[in-house]
Amino acid sequence: MLLDPDAESSVAYELCQVVGRAILPYRTADAYGTAFFFQGGDDPVGEALLTAADLIGAAGGELGLRASVTEPAGVAPDAVAQGEIVPGWSNFPGAGVAVLPTAGLHRHAGDGGWRWRVQPVPAGIAAGPEAVADASSAFVLAHGVREDGSRPLEVAIERVVRDGDDVRITTELPPGYVGAPVFVVRADPAGDVSLYCLGLVLPGVGGHPVATFDRIAAFLSAAHGDA
Repeated sequence: MLLDPDAESSVAYELCQVVGRAILPYRTADAYGTAFFFQGGDDPVGEALLTAADLIGAAGGELGLRASVTEPAGVAPDAVAQGEIVPGWSNFPGAGVAVLPTAGLHRHAGDGGWRWRVQPVPAGIAAGPEAVADASSAFVLAHGVREDGSRPLEVAIERVVRDGDDVRITTELPPGYVGAPVFVVRADPAGDVSLYCLGLVLPGVGGHPVATFDRIAAFLSAAHGDA
């Protein structure tokens, strides 16, 4: 559903409060992107980090850390190199998705004397293309890239459209947004409005395909089986 500008601003603010600490900057030697924590169920084993497959495997991959996602203060490093996490990413290029079960991330943190303090996107709001009936307001939480190289948490408010079983963001997003989660709101027949996470941003020109959770679900199970 399309929202008016005031409602869009309210949703963007709420998203930052509820899942802002799920979002982390990711980069390689030649590209910037975003990754996010997803909780696949009540079992902590179901937690995973998700991003776009195109970002994984390139040299120099590292996950940036914000002070708000770790504790105690001042102990965690500024970034975690891709090669320091075992087991590493499971890459599913056919779906455009990469999955990292977070057991290795938690072990790495414990070895360094710190802990993760994150807000994973919960499985209860994961959705497929059915969450987009027509053109809808879309909210993309990402770490953009400023001219000075800083990576602030941002919200881009765009539009998504559905074409059969595919969902697409109609505008090309700035650098750093590939891999970021995409959220929409939807009203049920009673008029109650609910928030949904469609999936993640894939690379595109003039717009972006969205890898929706109906397609991601099978790869989550496969990645945890390999962990």
